[in-house]
Formats: sequence, C-alpha cells, structure tokens
Amino acid sequence: MSIPVQPHQGAPMTHVEQVMGTAVSFSVHPGPLASLADAEALRSACDILHRADALFSTWIPDSPLNRLRRGELSPGDCPDVFDEVVGLCALARDKSGGWFDPWAMPGGFDPTGLVKGWAVERALNRLVDGGIESALVNGGGDIATWGDLPLGRSWRIGIRHPWREQGLACVITVDAAVATSGVYERGLHLVDPHTRQPAVRAASATVTGPTLALADAYATAVAVGGDDAFDLIDGLDGFAAYLIRPDGSERFGSGIRVVS
Repeated sequence: MSIPVQPHQGAPMTHVEQVMGTAVSFSVHPGPLASLADAEALRSACDILHRADALFSTWIPDSPLNRLRRGELSPGDCPDVFDEVVGLCALARDKSGGWFDPWAMPGGFDPTGLVKGWAVERALNRLVDGGIESALVNGGGDIATWGDLPLGRSWRIGIRHPWREQGLACVITVDAAVATSGVYERGLHLVDPHTRQPAVRAASATVTGPTLALADAYATAVAVGGDDAFDLIDGLDGFAAYLIRPDGSERFGSGIRVVS
C-alpha cells in the first residue's frame, strides 16, 4: 500500500468517501480564491467514483461489467466509457508482456486491476478542471497528485512494509501517480494470466508514472510477474518500478527517488 506522508502545508479541504470497497481520501487545496464551486467539484469527483463502481464492479450483480461477463450485453451495448477502459487494458496488456491481462481472468473480462486507478485519476481531473491549486486523492493506496507543495517540494509517499503492519519499506517522491500491489492485505487474489492460476512473485510491487490508470495496471503486472515483469515495466517511458520479493530482497528502478 502507498501512504501519503507529507501533507501540504496549510489547511486543506479533506474528505473520505467509501466507494469501490475501500476508502478514497481527498486532500484538496483550493487556493486563495476558494468558493462554493470547490465543494461542488469535490462532490462531483465523488460522483465519478460511484459511477465507476456502478459500471465496473464485479460485486454488483447487475453492473454492466457483470452483465457483459455473463453474455447478457455485447461490447457494443455497454456504455461508451467502456471503450476507454478496454483500450487502456489492451495497452497495459501489450506493454506488460501479458503479465496484466484482464481477458485471462476467471469469469471473463475483469479490468479491476486498472479501473480503481482510472477512476481515482478521473476524480482528481474533475478537481483540476474546477481550478483547485493542488490535491492528492488516495484510493486505498493508489494515489494521484496535482500541483506543487510549498517551497517547490515534491509529494512524499510512504510504501508500506509488506510484513510490518505499522512500518514503511521506504519513502519516495512522486510527481503524478503511484500504485502499489501485493497480497499482504487481500491474500492470494492475483492471477497469473499465462497459467490462469493464483500466483504472485512479489511481496509488494510499486509503480510510479504520469498516469494512475496505467501505474495501477503495471503494479499488478509486477506483483504477478516479479522480476520478469519488472524488466518490462521499468523500461517504459515515464514509469519506474520498486519490487520487494517474497524473500524480502528489494529492487529499485532507476526512476524511483527514495527520500533519504
């Protein structure tokens, strides 16, 4: 899990929304011209999260995704936004060498490994469109940021240690997005797309990059594929990976900036 460890100085507008089976927290700095429009942008951002959950949840029986998986809807019958998610999933599958593959999941197409990051990123973009000065949106450890901290400092994000519940494995600086995947909270829930069996080759896998949707998918890929996926993901333009192997050894991509 990724954890914000350096909040913006001042008094941010904060909110926690229960959605997508997790708590999504907002830390928003509207800037000197704060208005009621900022609160409305926050409400709209939360609506985006709930809309994404309603569309793509595998836990809501009649969600369009579940209806698609059961064959009750064809791809052409799904809401238009499905095209965007499917396109991102196809890109992530290609760039990860198939270590992230929603089409290889039990029960049919399951974009869960990308959708949360995609939804959090869309929620942040709604705040940005509303004119906020800076913000951080944390969707259960998948984090998207916007704007600068005082004195030109970067956002600092702690990576939770996979075995020490209250400990951090390290603290890194992030410009836009960071996602972490592992089995230390949900157990062995990841599936190797190549064998279609539960598998994991990482205790924790973190990916930073310019877009949270893809960082989320790529973190899943590294968690499943370990060093093999790491070599592919860390070589992608703008992305960097950090891997904690099951034996506790670590591997840092060249683009991971650890705070000393």
